[in-house]
Amino acid sequence: MPAPHTLPADDSRDVESFATVLSEELPGHWTIQYHQHARHEEQFTHAENVWDLNEVAAALAEYALGADAHLVRDDGMSLYVTVHPRHEGEFLVAAIAPAGVAPEAYAGVREPDGIAVPADAERAARAVTADLLPRYDIALAQVRHNALNPPQTEPGAQQEQVVMTWLEDGSLAAVTTTRPSAEVLLAEGFVWESAATAYVLGGDDTRSQAHAVRAAGARLARLGVATVLRAAARPAAEATLPTPQPGARTTARTR
Repeated sequence: MPAPHTLPADDSRDVESFATVLSEELPGHWTIQYHQHARHEEQFTHAENVWDLNEVAAALAEYALGADAHLVRDDGMSLYVTVHPRHEGEFLVAAIAPAGVAPEAYAGVREPDGIAVPADAERAARAVTADLLPRYDIALAQVRHNALNPPQTEPGAQQEQVVMTWLEDGSLAAVTTTRPSAEVLLAEGFVWESAATAYVLGGDDTRSQAHAVRAAGARLARLGVATVLRAAARPAAEATLPTPQPGARTTARTR
């Protein structure tokens, strides 16, 4: 997986300040958790449950964003906020998937993809309230319904799988025949290679590779798709990255 792009050295956007003002403009009471990334790997830890397969997912996969903020409302709704790496006058806001829900509950639920918003927090809040929050509400309601009413599996039926196999050069080949699973793999850095008849993830950077595999697996699980990782030809430790424990500043805002 290629090294991430970095933000311009003169980028002066302040995620914490923007998220603070945004929380004051959004309806409800929000707690803010701000994270400065001492290492690029921390970006993936805080974005692990971002509920997006579009613009925000692409930014996370391609750029080192430096910082993020989580806005958590009293009812459990959570938003992810970071800078827009391609537009200096914008930020990105995305939904965060609820924790503690069985992966099967996400099957068939459309991701409430995040949006780009202007750096003006008042205008950004209007966009989030009119666009993202309604779609987030719908997706949450569907997931909660599915969790309470799990589908009945036909006897002998098998869960869809994405099989990932280590290649001799350390890269990883993933095989799927469905478009949603393919879109997840592409969003996490896999590239289609016709010679391998698979989606391939390079192994030059094993730490980034491990993060991509974990992120892809989590998102596939939300689609009800299992991930099978075949025995690696190298030490398993290279494919497993300990989760860092960065600190976070937490504040609360009420409107």
